[in-house]
Parts: sequence; C-alpha cells; structure tokens
Amino acid sequence: MIYTVTVNPALDYVLQLDKVNAGEVNRTSNCSFLAGGKGINVSQILNQLNVDNTAWGFVGGFTGKELIRQLNQKRIVSDFVTISGNTRVNVKIHGEKETEINAAGPEIDSQEIAAFKYRLNDLKKGDIVVMSGSLTPSLGADFYQQLLPTIKEAGAEFVVDTTGQALLDTLEYKPLVIKPNHHELADLFNTTFDSSDVMLEYAQKLLQKGAQNVMVSMAGDGGYLLTKDHVYHANGAVGTAVNSVGAGDSMIAGFVGTYFETGDAAESFRIGMACGAATAFTMDIAVKSQIDAVLPQIKVEQIS
Repeated sequence: MIYTVTVNPALDYVLQLDKVNAGEVNRTSNCSFLAGGKGINVSQILNQLNVDNTAWGFVGGFTGKELIRQLNQKRIVSDFVTISGNTRVNVKIHGEKETEINAAGPEIDSQEIAAFKYRLNDLKKGDIVVMSGSLTPSLGADFYQQLLPTIKEAGAEFVVDTTGQALLDTLEYKPLVIKPNHHELADLFNTTFDSSDVMLEYAQKLLQKGAQNVMVSMAGDGGYLLTKDHVYHANGAVGTAVNSVGAGDSMIAGFVGTYFETGDAAESFRIGMACGAATAFTMDIAVKSQIDAVLPQIKVEQIS
C-alpha cells in the first residue's frame, strides 16, 4: 500500500475576476472551493494510475468535512485524524495576476498527534509513505523527521518532498527517491552549475549520503535520474505549461506508483516525467487520458 501524508490540507477558495482594485469592492466572475494539499495531489495521480493508496493527515471543522466530501467524490480513500480545529482555507485570486493568501493552519494537540502516529502501526514491509506539503506551526519543523525511524523499522519505504536542510536531514534514513530541481540542487551545496556534468557530480553526492534514487527536474528541459548503478536522461514533453501547482507532486506520484508495482526505476522515471508534464499542461491535476497523451513523447536514455 502507498500512504500519502498531508498534515496541513486546505480548502482552496478560488476567485476569478478580470481585475483586482485594491481598496475597492471587487466582484468575481466565478468562485469555487477545491480540496488542496500536496499529498492529496499525489493520491489523485495514483488513482489515475490505478495504484491503491490511502490519504493520511489531519482534518477538522466544517471545512474538514467539505474536504473529505470532495475526496470521497474523487474516490480517494482516506483515513484522516479528526482534530478540534478547522482545516484551513487558502484564498487563490485569479485576476490580471495570480495572488495567493495561505493560512498557517490549525493547532494540533498532543493527543491528535499521537492518534496520527498510531496510524504508522499499520505499515508493512514494502509499503511506501509519501510525505509532502507544509506543516502547521504546532507540529514543529522536525515532524516528518520524527516519523522516519518508525517507518523504516516497519520495513517500509518513504519519500519526503522537501528542500534544503530538511531534505538533507532525511538522507541517513535512505529515502526511496528525492526530487530536487536543478536550482534546489545547487542551493543544497551553495554553488552554481556551468554544465550538466557538474550538476550530476553533485547529484551523485546525494546518493552517497543515502538517497536510493535522485530525480533532478529541469522543467521543459526534461530531467535526470540517478540510481546506484546508472544515470538516465529524459527529454521534456512539448506543450504549453499553464500550471506549476501540482506538477512536482504528479512527478513524485508517477515514480512512486510505478516503482511500487514494478520495481523498475527507469520506467518509474518515464511515467513520473509524463505525469508531471501532463499536470503542467492543464489547469488541474492531470487525468489518465492526459497522461497517456504525453507519455509517448517521453524517451528515457541510459547515459552511464
């Protein structure tokens, strides 16, 4: 089983209008509430790939009930811990420019945290836990880190979609895959790259530090996958990028879902690249027909 973790999900209140006039009354042309969260995005793609998964996290209040209703509508299996606070609402304003106002998230008490950690007792050898998205202030910056020993003791694999020192801190626990883009990879080592060869040298350092697989995404220029045995390159798909939200989550989902079923890192990379591109080419998380349309464009070449 794959478990996705979204500890700070949100109802995204999406407002569409032609122009925002600060200090004045503005009227929208359209508005909607959408269930949001990086782990939830991963679950959506896994569903499109027909890979069994369960969404974990925290929800509460009337906003939490609506979020779960939407997940049920999308046939996303979930087992969230119910908390006393309200699931946050993020405001997304689509006018001449896109403006986002993201709430910090609810308070989560020690009993609620313990109830979530109890979920980890369900883990079995071969399961994969994908943790992504922001943390509520009450959880502390090391919350994901706290879960890793239990996950590994169960014989399960994990992915933490994060950056910077938080990413480096996971490497001793041997994450299944990490996915820095080329800018984030450079920032990890406080450097810049003047060639792909130099970039790959630094990506190799992440393998040496413990990562089992390293995907380096380069937006429209494709990406690289490094395993303990080989280095692969994939071209970028041709299309118009209209959405950056969820593309990285989709790439992770494609890799993890395929790897869970096949154990083939190169094929997982190909599917992951297709899922990421498909979401980038649509205004929402991609569906299977969109992924299938992009997939023939993605060619993976072993370069070493």
